[in-house]
Amino acid sequence: VYSLPADETDAKAKPAAADEKPDDAKPAKEPAKEPAKPDNTGLKKITKDHDVYLDLKRKAVVIDGEVCLREGQLEMFACPKGTKEHESVVSLNCTAEQAHAALLAVGAAPGTTVMFNPEYKPATGPIIDVLVLWLDEKGEKHKVRAQEWVKNAKTEKEMSFDWVFAGSGFWTDEDTGKVHYMANSGDLICVSNFNTATLDLPVESSQANASLLFTAFTDRIPPRGTKIRVVMIPRPKKDAEAKPGDAKPEKKPEQSKPTAKKAE
Repeated sequence: VYSLPADETDAKAKPAAADEKPDDAKPAKEPAKEPAKPDNTGLKKITKDHDVYLDLKRKAVVIDGEVCLREGQLEMFACPKGTKEHESVVSLNCTAEQAHAALLAVGAAPGTTVMFNPEYKPATGPIIDVLVLWLDEKGEKHKVRAQEWVKNAKTEKEMSFDWVFAGSGFWTDEDTGKVHYMANSGDLICVSNFNTATLDLPVESSQANASLLFTAFTDRIPPRGTKIRVVMIPRPKKDAEAKPGDAKPEKKPEQSKPTAKKAE
């Protein structure tokens, strides 16, 4: 499970049939005492202190982390370690800026972040398929679409929306002059709309506590602390741009695109 077989890059991985029970829908058990070490064959690590890898052959970004939440309302699916674990299913050992730079390195180009004023405009950008890999307590391999761990609170079904590479942005500390990548504070893979998000949903999804649309799909998520590997795969260009209606994405300012060099 910690290797990256060819079928991991199937951008249109299909969920289980309606009459088929997912093998992770059983009551969660304790994680394996001795989790297998990742097989990084074919992967290039791009940072010294974090677990961010590129698979340039398959055009995929691979980031290691762990399950941090199994029940409750969500604003994120994934956050950088040490940020928003209280409202994210998984935390990843990376910064959001490193994830952004890694997506650039495998050919994805950011779109635009959500706008709220003067009117709501959804985030745009290429669709990024997100897969989660892990081993259960028996050492068996599992792979799911990240959407399968997120429940729509209204329909009680798994989230049906794709994520888009919106690209976040930068802000400058006026006192120090230091430039910060906005999503580093936690907004890496969001299920509520944030204009600071690296990956966001191209549909309206409130961040107000009383109106949060998504919750953790508890029965499908392994125990807290389970080591996982997230694989992000940009969709092929022919269907990679998620656009609301006929709206065209605005060109993103050059300054909002971190380079791979910054992520080193």
